[in-house]
Amino acid sequence: MGRPMRRGMWTATLLTTTALVVLAAQAGLHGEPGPDRRPSSPTSQRGHAMESVRILLAGESVTATLEDGEAARAFKALLPLTLSLTDYNATEKISDLPKRLPTQGAPAGFDPEPGDLAYYAPWGNLAVFYKDFGYSRGLVRLGKLSRIPEAFRGPGPVTVTIEAVTSRE
Repeated sequence: MGRPMRRGMWTATLLTTTALVVLAAQAGLHGEPGPDRRPSSPTSQRGHAMESVRILLAGESVTATLEDGEAARAFKALLPLTLSLTDYNATEKISDLPKRLPTQGAPAGFDPEPGDLAYYAPWGNLAVFYKDFGYSRGLVRLGKLSRIPEAFRGPGPVTVTIEAVTSRE
């Protein structure tokens, strides 16, 4: 075996290693967006403009901006849809969709916030969050509502029609 490392040399090696670990961690924080990060601009990672849908209920209209992902594109392809959203856990309104959405390439889950439009893959349903909720495995973010309609905050069901917004609107 080699000679034991002197105390000063050991300290220098430890400091160098610590500095490299810190630099590597900082570089990771500023890297390319991964599956759980979203670009901050209103365009997708592929450079396409984000698409929107309109949610109509009880005489009011709310717009939602869709994510650029396979599940969101498949959801938009189902439109127009008229759904009865029922309250779940005093946090979200949910409804079954006519068919399951693809989730390949989506993060394993996410932490929804008020206004998030999501797909819960294990049940195959649409969810609109009106309260904050913790991380949920199997939840795929489809988009974000421009605002939360007051009717969503009540305990009863809400009938909505969701339609695509064309680019000329």
